[in-house]
Amino acid sequence: MMGWASFSAAFAVFFLSHSIPLRPSVKPRLVARLGRGGFTLAYSLLSLVVLAWLIVAAANAPYVELWPRQQWQPWVPLLAMAAVCALVCLAVGRPNPFSFGGAGNGQFDPAHPGIVRWVRHPLLVAATLWAGAHLVPNGDLAHVILFGVFAFFALMGMRIIDARKRRQMGAAQWHELSRRVAAAPLLPAPLNWSGALGRWSAAILLYGMLLGLHPFVLGVSPLP
Repeated sequence: MMGWASFSAAFAVFFLSHSIPLRPSVKPRLVARLGRGGFTLAYSLLSLVVLAWLIVAAANAPYVELWPRQQWQPWVPLLAMAAVCALVCLAVGRPNPFSFGGAGNGQFDPAHPGIVRWVRHPLLVAATLWAGAHLVPNGDLAHVILFGVFAFFALMGMRIIDARKRRQMGAAQWHELSRRVAAAPLLPAPLNWSGALGRWSAAILLYGMLLGLHPFVLGVSPLP
């Protein structure tokens, strides 16, 4: 029972750490004390620490098999994580008024929306892919709960953020901005080759780092 107790405690702390600091009555006071950059850094570090605890707790929970492991299953996260790394590196540090985490949203140009032309919520789509792909080779109860909950909340998060952004912008402005983004070319002309090369190189580097660190951090090789 200690394994399940630790897993439950890690889940509870994870959700509390992702809800309390963002509450309207809490976040402004934290930002005022830490600064916007300090708040982002502290919140990111807290999220990583709690996520690491949650993953370790899932690995240490009692093993209850729901489906057997097959030789082909590791290929699913191995291929999906390439798309995850690309989405993250193409989205991070870019303006995105439709979702969370956008940088410099006031400078967003709907005629040149970047990854937003393809995916409105790239980071949440990346989280959904990560969780859904890791469900396939991890058919035990603890990991199905872990990755299933992450996938569910990432999908629900898209709907919640859409509703919040429509309310903040006003329905007319939100729909007009969406229409202008949809009308933008799929590939910008002229293409910013240096920027694209930098982001795709970062995605390849991130993918390689995750492959290399996976056995040391999680104790399991991701390779088939």
